[in-house]
Amino acid sequence: MMPLTMAKAGETATIRKISGKDEVRQHLAELGFVVDSDVKVVSEIGGNLIVQVKDSRIALDKTMANRIMV
Repeated sequence: MMPLTMAKAGETATIRKISGKDEVRQHLAELGFVVDSDVKVVSEIGGNLIVQVKDSRIALDKTMANRIMV
């Protein structure tokens, strides 16, 4: 497993684990980041990501992206 920030632009990865406090995990789940779902990295700038999850594009800062393990 590695943090989502390590994935390259254009890669599709499957979410294996989401870490952090309950509120953080709940917030990410509401955005569509749930275990066993696929996420595609659209672009990366300085560890901040734009990802596609469940037909939506979402911007994540490096701190949040590091909580998502793929």
